[in-house]
Amino acid sequence: MQISQKRSRINFRSFLWHSIFLALATNFMDVDTIIPSMLIKAGGTSVHLGILTAIMIGGTRIFQLIFASNLSKRPVKKKFLLIGINLRVLSLILLGGMFYMSDSLSGDLIILLIFLLISLFSLSGSYSAISYNDIFGKSIRQENRKHFFSLRQILNSIGIFFSAWIVRALIKRFEYPDNYALLFLIAGSLLLIATLGFWNIREVYYKSIQRKNIIDFFRLIPSEIKGNSNLKNYLLIINSMGLGLSILPFLILFAKENFTLSYTLIGNILLFKVIGMLIGSITFYKTANRISYKTILKISLLIGGLLPILALLFGNNQFLYQFLFILSGIFFAFYRISNDGVLMEISTNKNRALYTGIAGAGNLLTVLFPLAAGFLIKEFDYIAVFSCVSLLIFASYFFVNRLDCKTT
Repeated sequence: MQISQKRSRINFRSFLWHSIFLALATNFMDVDTIIPSMLIKAGGTSVHLGILTAIMIGGTRIFQLIFASNLSKRPVKKKFLLIGINLRVLSLILLGGMFYMSDSLSGDLIILLIFLLISLFSLSGSYSAISYNDIFGKSIRQENRKHFFSLRQILNSIGIFFSAWIVRALIKRFEYPDNYALLFLIAGSLLLIATLGFWNIREVYYKSIQRKNIIDFFRLIPSEIKGNSNLKNYLLIINSMGLGLSILPFLILFAKENFTLSYTLIGNILLFKVIGMLIGSITFYKTANRISYKTILKISLLIGGLLPILALLFGNNQFLYQFLFILSGIFFAFYRISNDGVLMEISTNKNRALYTGIAGAGNLLTVLFPLAAGFLIKEFDYIAVFSCVSLLIFASYFFVNRLDCKTT
């Protein structure tokens, strides 16, 4: 069933509304700077940071296969999307409330509550991602998707740029824990406004493949991976290149051990990352009709592989170290655009929920790495860990090269 142009335009705007307000909220809950620094300020160690990073980057995505086994049978998924997104709103508001009450809580309890609420935030995000990808894939015409991804990324980066200045000012103006309480309450409010876009979506009814139970669903996975080389290469890409995302919070920890992790430094790092995202987004927007997802992935792996090496080289120079996060922002923008685009291209309306679940649960290396890195950094050093990450990211070139995308 081909969706009409009118309905596609309505859904295009609805998804864009969500993206804009999500972008404004992103800096207030940034997983690479704000959340890691929050944990460190609360007394967290490298092991704590490793566990939390594993949860944020992909730990809860393992459950996506279970979610997908149920949601893939649903011909419409809008209400499940709203359930997931509103749980994320709730977790942020509770996190903000916890920091306002933190004077009466012990340090260990604060760390425990951080883990529980971030887990709820990440788990509900994994749940809603199944419905989001499925609804998006069948609600916006294929010829409009690439334009959406590029426009979304550039608008997101502009929103993130302006909100970065606000976050930078708030985190410096207020003392811990009031500054983090305010950040998370604002994030929850903005995310709540973002959900209005989902209420406006005109979802397309599409009959899904019916499966009797979860066992039947899991039996389908090996044949899908074996029969689709694109899916196989995609899984290898997100495991190897995804380490570029997993390493970013450890760059904050590395900065803490080499410099004073002041709120000025945290604010600068966040701002530079956003500038990088804006540069990457504008570049893609201007070249979207001439550049393929494969090319974007190759640029991403080059930048992601260089980041840990440059961090080691600039580890004694705080001024230069901050500018690394411009590169991290470019990597983040390019990787997100190409990652989302490739998943849409290699899947269909019938199997998109299944493929999203496989991608989430199959992203094992980015989950295991932060857990191992927390211990490895204690036992060895940053040189060994960062060097291994660079090699693995560069190795993703072989899988990117084998990818066959329909859209140039």
